[in-house]
Amino acid sequence: MDKKPNIIVFMTDHQRYDTVFPYNRAITPNFSALAERATVFTHAYCPSPHCCPSRASFFSGLYPSEHGVWNNVDVGNTLSRRLNDHVRLFPQMLQKAGYRCCFSGKWHVSSEQAPSSFGFEEVFNFNGSYVKKGRRPDDYEWDLYYKSVRGGKICDADTERGEGQIVREGYPLYTQYGNSENPYADGTTVEEALKMLQKKDERPLFMYVGVTGPHDPYIPPKEFEDLYSLQEIQLPPSFHDDMENRPNLYKRTKSMYDRLTENEHRKSILKYLAFCSYEDHLFGKIVAEAKKLAGDTVILYLSDHGDYCGDHGLWAKGLPCFEGAYRIPLLIYDSRVQVGQVREEAVNLCDLAPTVLEAAGIKSKRKFSGSSVYKLVKQEPCEWTREEICTQSNGNELYGIQRSIRTKQYKLVYNGFDFDEFYDLELDPHETVNRIGEDKYKDVIRDLYKRLWQFAYEHKDTCINPYIMVGLAQYGPGIIFGK
Repeated sequence: MDKKPNIIVFMTDHQRYDTVFPYNRAITPNFSALAERATVFTHAYCPSPHCCPSRASFFSGLYPSEHGVWNNVDVGNTLSRRLNDHVRLFPQMLQKAGYRCCFSGKWHVSSEQAPSSFGFEEVFNFNGSYVKKGRRPDDYEWDLYYKSVRGGKICDADTERGEGQIVREGYPLYTQYGNSENPYADGTTVEEALKMLQKKDERPLFMYVGVTGPHDPYIPPKEFEDLYSLQEIQLPPSFHDDMENRPNLYKRTKSMYDRLTENEHRKSILKYLAFCSYEDHLFGKIVAEAKKLAGDTVILYLSDHGDYCGDHGLWAKGLPCFEGAYRIPLLIYDSRVQVGQVREEAVNLCDLAPTVLEAAGIKSKRKFSGSSVYKLVKQEPCEWTREEICTQSNGNELYGIQRSIRTKQYKLVYNGFDFDEFYDLELDPHETVNRIGEDKYKDVIRDLYKRLWQFAYEHKDTCINPYIMVGLAQYGPGIIFGK
């Protein structure tokens, strides 16, 4: 029997698709070098624009409506603190098949269950215990943000705004960018991962490396910032979007960032791209060490979700359902396949659990919501039938029920908190014109609603309450059943 391949996962946080090859908006030589012998998916998406549900989907191969994690598991008013009891993660299946499973970095899947509960034998994290015991979440947030030194300066009516800062009276002062020699301890995360990679063991290795960059605030080491010139940084085509005919939440979110000058937005872009270059530098260390492993090796580079990076005047991620927050980089390298390729199939994070297991030669009876893309990686004949990407969000802690469906040409966004959105992506690739009310699209819009509700039905999504005060969609879930 052939020895199973080593498997390395490098997951960033907040990294959008166009920062890497083939778009190359950021300087990422290590990603580009590996891409020459790997498969790069240009249309990979997360199922939710939020760390916890997307990471849970990656590890489980399920959508939020199935694994039960909807938003940040650590905040006081989270909808859930852990995965549903029946959910198993693919590292458990790898361990059962004889893998040595190692974890270094950011978890953010459950606040009550650590990586060691899901097959990982060796674990390092950068901020103490993964399991938050002995404290009430509401007390924790009061202490963290408002009463403790960690919360920083609380703004009042006299607070002056410095460069790159956003002042909100009664909230901690927010600083959009800066510099750090070891941002979010990502360098430490990688050094600990390297130690695990160097450990001698006869078993095949599964190594997960979860860095936190290029998460906001954007604080890359200065040397990577020096790779870029501020004079060459351009604002995105949609930067001046006035959000006309879009949910008021979008406008309200944008109003926070309108307090930055255009030059500060350009500096933010530079810092963000520099942060991506730093993460690529760390990735290069992992790749160099992985090459020393005995046997074949599979390497995945991906992110949990994207970042608006100035699109529509926005930053970070959230309910504004725009491409930058949902579309992510995805590279899959397999030493048994040495020919590089770029694939345009629509894939998402739910596809990666079955992909990893198939790459490892492990057959599982578990039912995944995603589909393995390994045949695409091996360049074998494969009829990839998925035509759309569907997403699920129950809000970023304080607001919003949202579902969306995207095809190659169109995007429909159902907003339970406001009116819906519809974009013709061929005419409007930057999603600046909401055409939800245009009569010529009536049949297309109805069809997309039907497909969106069909997806909800198949994945046990309970976002279907018909009560008159909340059943506000233009077409309700019952359209999938006909007369």
